[in-house]
Amino acid sequence: MPDPSAAPVEEPGERRRRILRRLYAPYTWLVFIPFLAASTLVLGCLAVVVAAFAPRVAFHFGTVWAWLLCRVNPVWVTIEGREHAQKGRSYIILSNHQSHFDILAFYGHWGRQFRWVIKQELRKVPGLGWYCAAGGHIFIDRSSREKSIESLQRARPLLEGGISVMFFPEGTRSRDGRLGEFKKGGFMMALDLGLPILPVSISGTRHILPGRTFQLLPGRVRIRVHEPIDPTRYGFERRDELIADVRRVIASGLTPWERGEEGIA
Repeated sequence: MPDPSAAPVEEPGERRRRILRRLYAPYTWLVFIPFLAASTLVLGCLAVVVAAFAPRVAFHFGTVWAWLLCRVNPVWVTIEGREHAQKGRSYIILSNHQSHFDILAFYGHWGRQFRWVIKQELRKVPGLGWYCAAGGHIFIDRSSREKSIESLQRARPLLEGGISVMFFPEGTRSRDGRLGEFKKGGFMMALDLGLPILPVSISGTRHILPGRTFQLLPGRVRIRVHEPIDPTRYGFERRDELIADVRRVIASGLTPWERGEEGIA
């Protein structure tokens, strides 16, 4: 068991990546960030207009936005296991969360209708907040459990015609890229609605953009989509077992470091 008082162990290669991020900083601030601001504002405004009469079409403005940002950085994304998600069927998609680039990598390359579950604070971000609200993405008020549950209840009508909902069950980005403990919200929604859970592993995004910084690097992201898990086989009384099984499946698609198996005595 690791000693909580010990100095944190650094991921292999992180010292080299810190140096490369400093060298890459001029491109980040002179090219990527201006493009991020302009594309978010323009595509967000267009999405708001289109969402008034075609919400499903408005969704794809976000796909274009995310895909473009992955090209500008640049980031190469591969998706494995796409065949596990049946077209036209709704899922509760659950994924690990290493970086803000998780959103860009998945959104820009998944190509199917889904809605994010995102924190309420993002509603205030110009362009991004407007688009997310118009596109039907689900804002969660995390100030209390009751308000979070109310937000999820209001989202039920969205799950029609093959629209899925995506959660990051860790609740926030991992500080060091390792898989954290899972919260129950997404699992309870899956149990309430009887929808299959689609576990997704996203690997490599932390190398592109670590949490709590804006120091970018180009890189590669691997997304692995696993076979769906039927929550009705567990029921509410075995929800802890369901959470553990889904977490184990997601961990199987990550590197040893991301699973927490390296650097621990």
